[in-house]
Amino acid sequence: MTVVAILALDGVVPFELSVPGQIFGTANEAFGRTHYEVRVCAPGGRVATPTEYGGFHIATDWDLKALTEADTVVIPGHAGFLDAPPATVVAALRAAAGNGARLASVCVGAFTLAATGLLDGHRATTHWQHAGELAHRHPAVDVDGSSLYIDNGPLITSAGVAAALDLCLHLVRRDLGAALAAATARRTVMPLQRDGGQSQFIEHPDPADRDTTLQPLLHWMEAHLHEQLTLDDIARHAAMSVRSLNRHFRTQTGTTPLQWLLRARVHRAQELLETTAIPIERIATETGFGAPSTFRQHFARHTGTSPQAYRAAFRSPSPSSVPAFDRRDRRPGSTTGARWCG
Repeated sequence: MTVVAILALDGVVPFELSVPGQIFGTANEAFGRTHYEVRVCAPGGRVATPTEYGGFHIATDWDLKALTEADTVVIPGHAGFLDAPPATVVAALRAAAGNGARLASVCVGAFTLAATGLLDGHRATTHWQHAGELAHRHPAVDVDGSSLYIDNGPLITSAGVAAALDLCLHLVRRDLGAALAAATARRTVMPLQRDGGQSQFIEHPDPADRDTTLQPLLHWMEAHLHEQLTLDDIARHAAMSVRSLNRHFRTQTGTTPLQWLLRARVHRAQELLETTAIPIERIATETGFGAPSTFRQHFARHTGTSPQAYRAAFRSPSPSSVPAFDRRDRRPGSTTGARWCG
């Protein structure tokens, strides 16, 4: 049994508070048995949400002590995130980390996590509007305001509000594998993986008119991942100049055509590693990397591990064979999550 504790501070954002329970509870349904036990933990057992979000009181049976007994602690944002968190909260979070729990922040919950000092020396993200402030207040943290979430093993941070869904689905994928995560995503009507990071929301929201989007081109690129596509090939299919293609990609996806293609190939390779026994050499060919050495190089750069290690960690088992999440299996500094899968 994996115990998930959600830290509810006064002024907690209701959506961010409820997402972990929704995702992990749905994962239990998809799994066919209870893998996660979700506990909402509040100082004194009672908090209120901000009036601008509907304003209501929450009473819970769990206090800060429950954080130290959890396997995973989720830290949502709250209205007073710019104020220093109470010493008791900082102590409880540090104690949880010391006991082997993984700590995951949502949106401006990164400010609370950063106040513990645990993020020092690590890459982290938060809502793009507050990334500069987080970097200013915590210069020892390498703040990246463009990512939807950043996984440092026992420390995970995510972007604003809806990125709580991305974060929690990512944790389900780490714990239970791609198949169960995909089933959970389908039940919550959410894509398992969103591309483009926060940059697509910062400056240029996607156009409403489908005729002006790159969606048909992206589908074509995904269908031809196995081919050695060049920038000229992509531009020719899109009936655009290379310059226009690059501009449209930056506007709508926040990245370049070739970088998007590379990420799509890595994602496809992850799917094949998780769900099939296809040899590494064949996966390299089917995903357009060509030589296995090239595949291994790009895969390691994007995932922090080798294809072989990734397959060992994430190959989807049958539900009956998935062991309980055991915090004794975690090691500080892990980036692949291989030890987290039992």
